[in-house]
Amino acid sequence: MKLSRNDVCWCGSQKKYKKCHLELDNKLSALRRVGYKIPPHSMIKNEEQIKGIREAAIINNGLLDEIEKQICAGMSTEDIDNITTKYLKEHDASSADYQYQGYPKSICTSVNDEICHGIPSKKVILKEGDIINVDATTCYHGYYADASRMFMIGNVSDEAKRLVEATKECLIKGIESIKPFQSTIGDIGKAIEEYATSQGYSVVREFCGHGVGLAMHEDPYIYHYHTHTPTCVLVPGMVITVEPMINQGKRFLHIGKNGWTAYTNDGLLSAQWEHTLLITEDGVEIISQ
Repeated sequence: MKLSRNDVCWCGSQKKYKKCHLELDNKLSALRRVGYKIPPHSMIKNEEQIKGIREAAIINNGLLDEIEKQICAGMSTEDIDNITTKYLKEHDASSADYQYQGYPKSICTSVNDEICHGIPSKKVILKEGDIINVDATTCYHGYYADASRMFMIGNVSDEAKRLVEATKECLIKGIESIKPFQSTIGDIGKAIEEYATSQGYSVVREFCGHGVGLAMHEDPYIYHYHTHTPTCVLVPGMVITVEPMINQGKRFLHIGKNGWTAYTNDGLLSAQWEHTLLITEDGVEIISQ
């Protein structure tokens, strides 16, 4: 149903349409007419929702900061999970990971050749030279924020350090590709894959970024590789994650016996960085990192 200027806006803000999303919808209609694929209204957050996501992000960032202070050789990945549960409880928040489709822990800890979804364990002890991705998703008062960081334990090899740094640069390249009302989801993946392959690395295709905010995983699906197919334009109010997983060797993977953890098929290293991003009128804002 088409709204009139004085109707309540579709976004749930309770504001009049003319003072809320009328201008955005006019821009989207113009883009549709010239051939762009347009995101549905369900992908666009209102001001109240963005405020809630920011509050969740403050806690999520603080959690990763706390882990960064404590992570070291000799600790188990179970210790990281314990830090997570304690920190989130102290901040009146919860882990979105815990019991998500049966996932047994509150955070993901993926070491060396583990691409993602590494399950914390007392048996996995961090040692000098390891690289580890710690992926946290916080729920706070019904809003979600998601981010991951790479940590290098002690003195790591030059090859490992180069992979970790190149993976972060892939994330940066993806973010820099975002131009509101101009670029599409596909441009993010194209920028990431072009840089990764220029450095001699490969991009995992089985796991990608996603919308986030009102749930841990929402539309749209954010590709980290060049799809060569039409994808929707990026517009203000969209909240997404960009989280490239970059392999030292080939991109192929397998899932371990626990049914969760993805490993590189060739046993070589993998790295990942993830930010939650808000698309704005001027560009992009990093909300959680």
